[in-house]
Amino acid sequence: MSTIGHSLRHYRQFPFRVRLNDLARPEDAAQAAEMAIFETEENHMATQAEPQRASVADTARSGKPSRTLLIGLSLGYFMVLLDMTIVSVALPAISRDLHVGLSGLQWVTNGYTITFAALLLTAGWLSDRYGGRRVFLWGLVAFGVLSGVSAAATTLDALVVLRLALGVAGALLLPASLAVITNACTDPAERARAVGSWAAITGAALAAGPLVGGVLTDTLGWRTIFLINVPLALVSLVITVRLAPETARKQRSGLDLTGQLSGVLALAALVYALIEGPDKGWTAAGVLAAFAVTVVAAVVFVVAELRAGDAAMLPLRMFRSRGFSAALASGLLANFGLSGLLFVLSLFFQDSRGYSSFSAGLAFLPLTLPTAFNPIFTGRLVGRIGPRRPATIGFVLMGVGALLQAPFTGNSTGALVATVVGLLAFGFGVSFALPALVAGMAGSVPAELAGIGAGALNSARQVGASLGVAVLGVVLNLASSNAGGTRWALVVGGLALLIGALIAGTGLRGRTPSPAR
Repeated sequence: MSTIGHSLRHYRQFPFRVRLNDLARPEDAAQAAEMAIFETEENHMATQAEPQRASVADTARSGKPSRTLLIGLSLGYFMVLLDMTIVSVALPAISRDLHVGLSGLQWVTNGYTITFAALLLTAGWLSDRYGGRRVFLWGLVAFGVLSGVSAAATTLDALVVLRLALGVAGALLLPASLAVITNACTDPAERARAVGSWAAITGAALAAGPLVGGVLTDTLGWRTIFLINVPLALVSLVITVRLAPETARKQRSGLDLTGQLSGVLALAALVYALIEGPDKGWTAAGVLAAFAVTVVAAVVFVVAELRAGDAAMLPLRMFRSRGFSAALASGLLANFGLSGLLFVLSLFFQDSRGYSSFSAGLAFLPLTLPTAFNPIFTGRLVGRIGPRRPATIGFVLMGVGALLQAPFTGNSTGALVATVVGLLAFGFGVSFALPALVAGMAGSVPAELAGIGAGALNSARQVGASLGVAVLGVVLNLASSNAGGTRWALVVGGLALLIGALIAGTGLRGRTPSPAR
């Protein structure tokens, strides 16, 4: 575990990051590293926060934030993660109510992840520039208001636009919440525990999403999956306003606006082409134009990043590291499989097997429960043997879990057993692979680019989530039945995850020797 602690200590050279090197004792550093490693959804954003020791509020709190403040800030993070999965089991109900087809449901899912993925790095820049507390409050207000308005949407277009806006608000909340937490903790050991508690809710949010979504959809209707965010945001807002310390603003280099805009445009155009292609035809003018925009925007992005050098949103010299490229590609494929599988199986459980929304949520428990406890073991394992083998094992389990279910799309007892076993293997795979990728990224980039690398991994994973829903949606569209489409979607997703195993096994590092003190 000390190896991970040494790697994470390099983060101190950048503004707006957690300074685990400030921990008073070696065992504190190991504890903090372990807690950071077992994050399964966004914990790597912890590298984008730095405590402001000059804060009067910090001094007054003697380095220990109140438990109430930690709960308030964690609620913001919880909402961001919950919104990624809670929608999945409500998709059939949304389809019936708004009279939309498969492509419309794909936009409901992807609208959130597109903007969230594309704006995470910019949100970190804004938190540095304007202060984490202020940006967190902006994000809370926006997320609460937009969630309430989303519940009142009566058309697909309105709902998709609101989901896009929610992704922006979610991107603001993530790094800013970490900035406030680390700013409130001047005591190193308390900071480690606070960051670990903040990160640990990832598994809880993933596990709660389908189940909570199913209960709300069945009892009160699909609109309540958005309304649940309103009281959560309000509680978090009240607590943050009353208890959160001010965070100092920093003068930062200019925002890489060209890189940001071209990156968003490339991702949005590609997702549009993949979603609309099956319905409008792959040779339709709009679809061809979207593919052309994707290529042009990608070229503009690369040129902009080359010109910007290390001031770029994503410095291209980072790709010289084999470990960085492997972690990025693996992260994309991990969420490709995870989000794609959640999307496909949510529709399959309700459309083909006739489950209610609540029953569909329960059906996902074999997948989601391991993510709530197994990452703790994974963090310790990574500390002993490095990220390569845990990540590879995780991808193999995910791939096998998906492929195991593919031949069994009926309602027989054998098919139900295959579903449970397959989802259980998939869930353990997720809880092995994702924490290991975080550690792999931390050890593969230069110290001065550690924060950017961590943010890039998270963005890549969300890009993979958008592509997973889009691509596996194409597979569903090509089939004559939902069951048949599900079968082939599971095969495609499973093979993609096995490719991820190959990339992780050959590209990530094994155990990294501890650097000399």
